[in-house]
Amino acid sequence: MIGALAALGAAAAAGASARWNWWRPAASGGMPTLMYHKIGDAPPGSRLAKLWVTEADFRRQLAWLKGNGYESITFADWRDAEKGIKPLPGKPVLITFDDGYMNNYERAYPLLREAGMKGCVFLVYETMDGHNAWHDPADEPWLKMLTWSQIREMADSGVMEFGSHTMRHRDLAALPPDQVRWELVESKKRLEDTLGRETVGFAYPYGSGAYKPEVRAAARAAGYRFDFSIKQGISPLPWDREKEAVRRLLIRGDDTMLDFRLNLTRGRARF
Repeated sequence: MIGALAALGAAAAAGASARWNWWRPAASGGMPTLMYHKIGDAPPGSRLAKLWVTEADFRRQLAWLKGNGYESITFADWRDAEKGIKPLPGKPVLITFDDGYMNNYERAYPLLREAGMKGCVFLVYETMDGHNAWHDPADEPWLKMLTWSQIREMADSGVMEFGSHTMRHRDLAALPPDQVRWELVESKKRLEDTLGRETVGFAYPYGSGAYKPEVRAAARAAGYRFDFSIKQGISPLPWDREKEAVRRLLIRGDDTMLDFRLNLTRGRARF
């Protein structure tokens, strides 16, 4: 009986070790970059429910960040620090949202304002004022994307900054070079023309191309200062642009607050 209980205890401990990376050494010297997609409740039948974070969870996560001394920044803040205009806070964090869903305006934006924090949204330019056209509605429900009036309001507020997520959310690693250049250059140009601000941040759709040298070179040639992957982890500061794209921490809808804390302190909560 005692042996059976010991075996069960060992199995539970092994499971906990696999589920939570509490045993990893604490991360130090880096800037966590959080990756969100949708804030709210996942629609019935969604196969991407893990990409939905509820308002209640998002509010708790923002409160944890503030309570632990983190200060949110934008791409412009980071660029100003690089130029020596204004230093970064002692514990900076980037809060990013991929794609540009309307729920970022309806749900994330008010909660960020309430918390006195900032966020950054990577926009798929041609889908604004429309829906997430890169999804097959037979497999994943279409969602409303941000409108340009909402985007301008958020940009003018200083709460949100906007980066590029290409024109059409295509897999850059699978495209010929001329189409890669068009997706990168055209989205940057149109965002700058539309918003009257420099676009310095870029995130690779699906994370694809972030570790393909010719695609990264095209992103740099297009004029982006910061490019973001979906590789889990915390990039060190100062960031070595030549080494790799900025790593991010995917915040999942089924994360617990322990997961969230481990992501911020260990760079990973799961295997």
